[in-house]
Amino acid sequence: MAYVEAHTVHDADSHVMELPGTINGYLTAKDRREFEDKVPASPAEENWAREAVGLHDDPEFRAGDDANILLRKNYHALGSFRSADRPRALDLLGFSSQLVFTTTALSNYGLEHTGEVALALAVARAHNRMMTEFCAVDERLLATGYVPLVDIEKALGIAREALDLGCKALVIPSRCPADHSPSHSGFDPLWSLAEEAGIPILFHVGGEEKMHAAYAENGLPRVRDFHGGDENFTSTSFMTIPLAVWQTMATLIIDGVCDRFPDLKFGAIELGASWVPSWLKFMDAGFGAFRKGEERLQKLSARPSEIARRQFRVTPYPHEDAGWIIENSSEDMCLFSSDYPHVEGGRNPIKRFNATLEGVSDSAKRRFYRDNFIDLMGRGLDPSLHDS
Repeated sequence: MAYVEAHTVHDADSHVMELPGTINGYLTAKDRREFEDKVPASPAEENWAREAVGLHDDPEFRAGDDANILLRKNYHALGSFRSADRPRALDLLGFSSQLVFTTTALSNYGLEHTGEVALALAVARAHNRMMTEFCAVDERLLATGYVPLVDIEKALGIAREALDLGCKALVIPSRCPADHSPSHSGFDPLWSLAEEAGIPILFHVGGEEKMHAAYAENGLPRVRDFHGGDENFTSTSFMTIPLAVWQTMATLIIDGVCDRFPDLKFGAIELGASWVPSWLKFMDAGFGAFRKGEERLQKLSARPSEIARRQFRVTPYPHEDAGWIIENSSEDMCLFSSDYPHVEGGRNPIKRFNATLEGVSDSAKRRFYRDNFIDLMGRGLDPSLHDS
């Protein structure tokens, strides 16, 4: 019996748990040497991976695949790093499709903000080859390709190559590049390429500006996150997650990118959504306050909130009140996501979302689980996959 039966659910967020060094195999020898020097392997991660490979080779462990499809997480999860196992995982989950993101390369290893521009571009291209190869085993797995914005001239070529490889969506960082805006007119060929291909531009957690390290120096013991480390999510670092996409998406709207490419869809994945109602109001407040003095605002086709509702989609976390977010934003904006196989997705995401969707109309629920994803993905989702 699958986790989802009798209705269609599309999953807007899932991941590969790459074994350490996986991406190295997709780099040229020269780039690999430089990458290994800049991003050395972690002994702890290698130990976790070694244990996971042993478990997945153990028939006794594998006998529990079906019963533990949402209980086993990270490297222990079925299909987390072996592509041949992922179709079976998808059968057990019952999702009609899954957007698939990296785990280790969500920030492109920080290379774009340490002056390693050439290496950052090479690693992005390697990432795109890695993701499309993993997802090639099943048409329900929708590979995401990463496009750095640090080099305006090179972005288009990387995006075109990603689409040629078979990527069904393009991911860009929500963090602003050091020397230019994401809304720079030089990126218009990139947006045009995506619009013509009918595929979305996505932001994902990991590509945002991180909380300044000084916030952790509070005179108290260091707080460790639920992964057991200091670097990921805590209640304070969680506060910064939407700040970069709040600014970047607002800039794309206000500087006219969305109007120049009205059929282009954007999505914020695993960046939460409780901030969206306030963001919509805040943009409109700025629109009202500055419209008389800014020609760019006068040229907009509609109020910023209306443009956002038209072209922007978001995934609430399962611990957020999805019903309240929908009620205070739009029925057309929110998407279901499982975060499989990450711990953050929980063991029963549909139950948690449904608890907050009580009182929401059936049509709004259908949009949350199905229609908004189909709208976001455009031609990136084959019509044969629209329904189970």
